[in-house]
Amino acid sequence: MELQEIERILKQALNADEVYVQGENAHYGVIVVSDEIAALSKVKQQQAIYAPLMAHFASGEIHALTIKTFSVEKWKRERMLNMTH
Repeated sequence: MELQEIERILKQALNADEVYVQGENAHYGVIVVSDEIAALSKVKQQQAIYAPLMAHFASGEIHALTIKTFSVEKWKRERMLNMTH
C-alpha cells in the first residue's frame, strides 16, 4: 500500500493538521498531529486511527500499525528538539 494513500485516508477521516506515514511490507508507523485526537484517551486514539483503515487490515494490505499522536504544540516542541540534535 502506498504511504501517501494512508496519509490521505487518515487526513481526510481525522481532520488532522498533519499526518506522516512510514514503513513497508504491510508494517507502518503513523504520526498524527491533531489537538482533537491528542485529547482522547490512548484507546480512543487507536480506535479513531484504526477505523478508517479497517478495510486495509482486512485485505492484508496493512498488517501492523504503530501510532504516535501529538497536539500541535507538542509537535512543535518535538520538532524543535529533534532539529537541535
